[in-house]
Amino acid sequence: LINQRRFQTIRWGAMMFLLAAQQMSRGYTRLRQWLIMLFRMLAVAGLIFAISRPLSSGWLGQAAGGRADATLILLDRSASMQQLGEGTAVSKLETSRHQLVRTLGLLSSAKWILIESTQNKPREIESPESLLKLGETEPTSAAADIPAMLEAARDYIQENKAGRTEIWICSDLRGNDWDPESGRWKTIRDSLAAMPQGVRIHLLAYPRTANDNLSLRVTDLKRLGGEQAVLLVSLKVTRSGDTTSGDTMQPVKIPIQFDIDGARSVVEVEIDGSEYEMKDHRIPLEQHQERGWGLVSIPADVNPADNTFYLAYGPPPERRTLIVAENEGISVPLKLAAEIPPEARIKCSADIVPLEQLPTVEWEKIGTVLWQIQLPEANDAKLLQDFVDRGGEVFFFPPKAPTTAAFAGQRWGEWVEEKDGLKVENWRGDEDLLAKTLSGTALPVGQLSVRRYCTPTAAGDTKSGTTPLANLTGGIPLLTRVPTDRGGIYFCSTTPAVGDSTLASNGVVLYVMIQRALAIGSEALKTIRLLPAGAGAGEDVSTWERLMGAENAHPQEFPFQAGVYSVGGHPGGNHPGGDSDPGRTVVINRPVDEDAPGTVEDKQLQELFAGLDFSRVDDSAGNLASLIQEIWRFFMGSMIVALVVEAALCLPNREKKTQVKTVPVGGGL
Repeated sequence: LINQRRFQTIRWGAMMFLLAAQQMSRGYTRLRQWLIMLFRMLAVAGLIFAISRPLSSGWLGQAAGGRADATLILLDRSASMQQLGEGTAVSKLETSRHQLVRTLGLLSSAKWILIESTQNKPREIESPESLLKLGETEPTSAAADIPAMLEAARDYIQENKAGRTEIWICSDLRGNDWDPESGRWKTIRDSLAAMPQGVRIHLLAYPRTANDNLSLRVTDLKRLGGEQAVLLVSLKVTRSGDTTSGDTMQPVKIPIQFDIDGARSVVEVEIDGSEYEMKDHRIPLEQHQERGWGLVSIPADVNPADNTFYLAYGPPPERRTLIVAENEGISVPLKLAAEIPPEARIKCSADIVPLEQLPTVEWEKIGTVLWQIQLPEANDAKLLQDFVDRGGEVFFFPPKAPTTAAFAGQRWGEWVEEKDGLKVENWRGDEDLLAKTLSGTALPVGQLSVRRYCTPTAAGDTKSGTTPLANLTGGIPLLTRVPTDRGGIYFCSTTPAVGDSTLASNGVVLYVMIQRALAIGSEALKTIRLLPAGAGAGEDVSTWERLMGAENAHPQEFPFQAGVYSVGGHPGGNHPGGDSDPGRTVVINRPVDEDAPGTVEDKQLQELFAGLDFSRVDDSAGNLASLIQEIWRFFMGSMIVALVVEAALCLPNREKKTQVKTVPVGGGL
């Protein structure tokens, strides 16, 4: 029985159909059977493709190769992404958000992760549609850091052990945002390439720059008192891209609007070329009005983010100096150099304080400390270190009898006497306290003579180095600086005493040195802070109050939005002419680099992602066409057509009717 069932003939329908077709003798019937089989196969194939929901549009259509474990969206919210499309009122950022919603809505992912350019931190969102609802996807005035965003994406993948991952980058490829020369790119590239689960990177780029864009920036602001108080405003308007007549830009007239303390004025200027500068434009102020704020603007164009610049003015802080010295021979010349103001509008004062009164000092009002006793220890050292960390400047001069006390990793050595005196051999004239004047004139440092000096040395095992700013003959350090994160710590190897040096008699160097340190130290005391957008990230914004700026900005976004903000002021002090404590005013504008129109070149971009699964598509602001489309309807229609044709081919042939004519016998002859 088993042997009989070894060779069975199974009548398979499809094969019998083909065998029957081969055995037909008539050519048309044979061809029809083959066509019926063909269209049946096409109908089945169309049904299969329709069920699989295929996508079209190049590489984006191929991106849906399967369900991703995580999809990371890197969104560039920089100021340049507010550029509008030609003939539209839709920006690059808004277009990219809608394109992402349409595109990612057709794809499948277990998780959707947003990394936007202000925080650079991964955040899980419910769906791609959230990109249109979240305030964290709205435009800002800050720059983006694309390498930092990719580092955050890499860290997320590693920490969460994600499987197959898709990374979508939306950016306008501005060079300052991408920083293609950074060494971080190699580390990012190597770490992503080494991931075993596979990471696919898609770039949705908006590289087109504006053809004729104007950007405005205030370069200087000064308030002058007197019988008629005025505000002097200097600004620059930069023009890019207009080449309608060869290489020459056509002259254009634009109105520049000044809105200061609620008073509005307009000046019309003509721009002939790529730049226009206005110097010291005078705006009258009320005599009693010492502080205020406002903005300067030009008419909106293709990039509204660079048409407005915010400003604030106020009295300069008093430059107060604290002097701790052993005797009047040293404290008097130091006090004299600190009290003479470099400008009439600046107030300078200096107080000589004994060591035991340090805890009672109002440190929040001090800009510079001149210290000529033993180096501070214990509580005194903490007071000085806190002062430096706040942004203050400290000068140390050697005491009469140095001890082993140390500060900032330095301690004083022994006094050395040179009867003939030593000259200054070299000094840093390019930067810091001994730099040349604005006119390019060098300070007379070489005319100084030092008879006694006591150099600082590293304390114990401390390896903290110092930066020499001036050296005596033989390389002996005269002025050194200790590196600090904020503020400044300087060690001068001699004193202004008559028997030690000519610092007092040749007072120019001493005066300039102290006044420059005072100017730097007093920056921390200013009631007005000028910050590029993003520089205030991480600060406590709970006390910030918006005075001018975007009305729809969330308080947590204030450090990234251009505007004027009051910090910790009393009611009534936040207005021009208000009484009580006005607190501090923070003015935020877009970074300077955001005005640079340069983008990353194609070759550079390929090098940045070399060795990675990387694809790119260029889009334009205002484009409403979907980047990818489902084409299952096409295959469903093809299936219906195939079934109709197959049914038509299956219809039996119509039989021909034979007409028989009956003729009566004998009637037609």
